[in-house]
Amino acid sequence: MANHYYNAEDLNKFGKVGEFQKEMADKFFDWYGEVFKDSALSAKEKSLIALAVAHAVQCPYCIDAYSSDAYEKGYNEAQMMEAVHVATAIRGGASLVHGVQMMNKVKSIAM
Repeated sequence: MANHYYNAEDLNKFGKVGEFQKEMADKFFDWYGEVFKDSALSAKEKSLIALAVAHAVQCPYCIDAYSSDAYEKGYNEAQMMEAVHVATAIRGGASLVHGVQMMNKVKSIAM
């Protein structure tokens, strides 16, 4: 087996990140658990949001976890892919809008 930066089996080790700093990990996991509970948004809705964000931040562990979670919560393939497209559009737009900074800079030095 080749070594990789991202190993699927490492996702199952996420709960062990507290081995080196238990107090902070406990606080994170308490907060994380609260975030994903039903509240103003349902846990189901939050799962689809998490799937989209996972793609935007390009976290393979999160993509793995929230692909499973969203599917198990009842989203179908088309809905999940549409969420990925939304994330992609926002990510692409965010890069493109920064082009205004470049345009401003070029205009200021070209004068």
